[in-house]
Amino acid sequence: MVDFHGGPVSGDLDVRWIHGVPSKDTAAGPLIQAHRYDEHTWILRQSKAVSFEAPFMYLLFGNDRALLLDTGATRDPARFPLRETVDGIVSAWLAANPRDSYELVVAHSHAHGDHVAGDAQFADRPRTTVVGTDLDPVRAFFGFTGWPDQVVSYDLGGRTLELTGIPGHHPTALAVFDPWTGFLLTGDTVYPGRLYGFDMPAFVASMDRLVDFAAARPVTHVMGCHIEMSRQPGRDYPMGTKYQPDEPPLQMTVDQLGAVRDASHAAAAKPGVHVHDDFVIFNGTGRLATLKLIARSLGQRVRREPPTAPRRPG
Repeated sequence: MVDFHGGPVSGDLDVRWIHGVPSKDTAAGPLIQAHRYDEHTWILRQSKAVSFEAPFMYLLFGNDRALLLDTGATRDPARFPLRETVDGIVSAWLAANPRDSYELVVAHSHAHGDHVAGDAQFADRPRTTVVGTDLDPVRAFFGFTGWPDQVVSYDLGGRTLELTGIPGHHPTALAVFDPWTGFLLTGDTVYPGRLYGFDMPAFVASMDRLVDFAAARPVTHVMGCHIEMSRQPGRDYPMGTKYQPDEPPLQMTVDQLGAVRDASHAAAAKPGVHVHDDFVIFNGTGRLATLKLIARSLGQRVRREPPTAPRRPG
């Protein structure tokens, strides 16, 4: 049995994530990248060549079961071999840590399409539970009776996670703390990119609780599900970008988490786009707000394009 006491452990985040290709003429590379943080923790990223969303997923092993958090933006296993990749990692882990029986739980940071599309790949997998994507099955599976304020525990077998609700970006949004790694998994609520407060009062309240939640635990890294910023402060890649060669690290700090909380309070009464060095907060819903965001993205694309060559006279 693996002893999961004594965390947080030190792992490997010295990784260059697959970040797309510069043109259609360039080989796309792997459809999915699997990075081993430590022998019991894997971080996966979907290729931007498959989906511009390029979401991250997390695979955490315990003694009795593994948890896969999120299933990416693409259903088709030929274009996105998530099940094949996960099965390979699980088989290797079981070879090193033999068990008579072992389960896989597939859950979600929240239920937007780019985080649940691959669920169908696991529908017929033996000894596998795919948690439903509506709020009621999420609450029932993890044992929430006081959503979203309550903190509940979920045991993978000696590796006990702590979960709490963080609605605002989506009604089912979860935060997961893993004492083994010190990871605070925040889905699309906090990451280096565009943070959408579709229900801004709920988003602000969730950020207040999330900062308090993190302060009471030995958080090493705040780990979201996307990278959309560049390394240039205050510059995000336009929506739909499939090549991001200047990405910052995925991991954020507890101080940056606090900065998101403070920025969400400042943006709460001001619908629109609020740009900060490490993230962008979007406060708004509805067609007009979405059109403004799309117009901003189109403007970014125009500004990023190299100037055209001067025409020759005559």
